[in-house]
Amino acid sequence: MIKKYTCQNGVRVVLENIPTVRSVAIGVWIGTGSRSENESNNGISHFLEHMFFKGTTTRTAREIAESFDSIGGQVNAFTSKEYTCYYAKVLDEHSKFALETLADMFFNSSFITEELNKEKNVVLEEIKMYEDTPDDIVHDLLSKASYENHPLGYPILGTEETLNTFNSDSLREYMNEFYTPDNVVVSVAGNIDDSFIKEVESLFGAYSSDHTKKKHTAPSFHTNKIVRKKETEQAHLCIGYNGLQIGDKDIYNLIVLNNILGGSMSSRLFQEVREQRGLAYSIFSYHSSFEDNGLLTIYGGTGANQLDTLFETIMDTLAQLKKEGITPKELTNSKEQMKGNLMLSLESTNSRMSRNGKNELLLKKHRSLDEMIELINAVEETGVNQLANQLFTDDYSVALISPNEQLPKKLQN
Repeated sequence: MIKKYTCQNGVRVVLENIPTVRSVAIGVWIGTGSRSENESNNGISHFLEHMFFKGTTTRTAREIAESFDSIGGQVNAFTSKEYTCYYAKVLDEHSKFALETLADMFFNSSFITEELNKEKNVVLEEIKMYEDTPDDIVHDLLSKASYENHPLGYPILGTEETLNTFNSDSLREYMNEFYTPDNVVVSVAGNIDDSFIKEVESLFGAYSSDHTKKKHTAPSFHTNKIVRKKETEQAHLCIGYNGLQIGDKDIYNLIVLNNILGGSMSSRLFQEVREQRGLAYSIFSYHSSFEDNGLLTIYGGTGANQLDTLFETIMDTLAQLKKEGITPKELTNSKEQMKGNLMLSLESTNSRMSRNGKNELLLKKHRSLDEMIELINAVEETGVNQLANQLFTDDYSVALISPNEQLPKKLQN
């Protein structure tokens, strides 16, 4: 059972008691990411996430790390396009300590110049590492192709140029603007009772802000093609289609559709591209849902001399899917896989904390397991087939990283 509580200042708390485990996962979720940035401060959400671990007014960076190691716990964070999360997973007996430490990092990070400079170099190395991974960076290029200069097209890590401009003042200014009480959710899951809500409120329920959550500008979907030349062994291809926003009524149809297309080893793309033709080791599709938009991505990596064949095979697979529709067997298998994944995720306190945190932050509502199973079972062939015809049109974006900079012949015009 999920308990919801709103502190007097607007911070929301969601707590799920799981008495059958001995762990507790705590996440502090903030509704800001690279989408809230502009061209001059791109990457600040991610850099701020790093700096939270670099020491507070009472703890050094080493003491933060050692304190969790000494109790056999974990502490980490991540940044996405629309949210940032700082989280810890510990034994239930250490839950109060974990919460206090996360609160200390949230409110009392010192942002010392020496630590700022060291961490800038760390993030710069992270950017370089990312640049050396073409099968990762091609997805960023697809975002740029699909959303152009809209913030959804920005890289989460930012750039070397923007990174060098960050200082303690700009970090605090960004926090003041976006780390507002109405934009924060504290999600707790594990062997913990309702009284823990008061612990959260005592630490997070008193601060205030002059700012309120800003509304985002909705992006337009563009059909650009971005090609980057890189001395790689493979050509890395991404194709993007305009998808569905978070909470769309057809989202379960889309999950089933994506699963059948390229979301599993039995999917059509995996079977046709890899198993039947041996064209690629890595071939898959996935969907990203945002507040007011979505992007369905197909990725494949192959030798540059086989790029034409790979592209044609993907397009032929989509055409066949639209023309003939999905089969009853595919629908049944996909539903069972979704239900299996859902059930397995319930065994992890981290997964439950994450699901509850995201749902509260982005949707402000929570569905029970029975409700989700019911929605999965309600998916029918007709709805999935209609969605396939709606999404897979001639309007798509393309990103390519290859050694010869040559787009597939059918895209050269």
